[in-house]
Amino acid sequence: MRIDILSLFPEMFTGPLHESMIGNAVENQVIDVGVTNFRDYTTDKHQHVDDYPYGGGAGMLLQPQPIFDALADVEAKHPTKGRVILLDPAGYQFTQTVAEDFAKEDHLTFICGHYEGYDERIRSLVTDEVSLGDYVLTGGELGAMVMIDATVRLIPGVLGNAESAPGDSFSSGLLEYPQYTRPADFRGLKVPDILLSGDHGKIDEWRLQQALKRTYERRPDMLAKLQLSGRARQLLADIKADAAGQ
Repeated sequence: MRIDILSLFPEMFTGPLHESMIGNAVENQVIDVGVTNFRDYTTDKHQHVDDYPYGGGAGMLLQPQPIFDALADVEAKHPTKGRVILLDPAGYQFTQTVAEDFAKEDHLTFICGHYEGYDERIRSLVTDEVSLGDYVLTGGELGAMVMIDATVRLIPGVLGNAESAPGDSFSSGLLEYPQYTRPADFRGLKVPDILLSGDHGKIDEWRLQQALKRTYERRPDMLAKLQLSGRARQLLADIKADAAGQ
């Protein structure tokens, strides 16, 4: 996969793109990443990228010309067709499902805004307008980092254990069950006996029950979207009955 980022602050990506999982993916040539400063594509001597909005109003808007020209240059160098993603609080919300969709692409380009917003004509360039959530950040860089991290880890060959990503919270539609490692007894805090039993059938059922319980307690809205198996529905009914009896 090729990932391009258009930003006024490319140095913000130095750490995230060269450390941990993403750094390993770049080093192993699973992904190829480029960061472009669209200020370099301005045509005036002061390198202005923003201007006042027509009709008045607070703040400054990003001008179309630098972003149009920067994107054209990126696409000329890397012509593989893909998605062009505008980071925008007015966009649709980024979710695990969106990350899974992005991970299937050969080329992703993220446009990171700043200031008050974008000249509307910039939107004609993009395939997606995406937001992290119902809040506003200073710029799109942090949002792009989150989306890239969530997407790249789903690409085959990136995670050491191929089963890690499908078992994560949200991938199954449920929050992840509690997990433990050694020692079995840490200062009186013990690992549940079932996990030490070696009975994988019972362990799987315990994990399902715990995932359902955690999701019911913390994110009950997620359960409404799921088609649960008969056994999962029974476990959930027991969880609800226990909660009602407390």
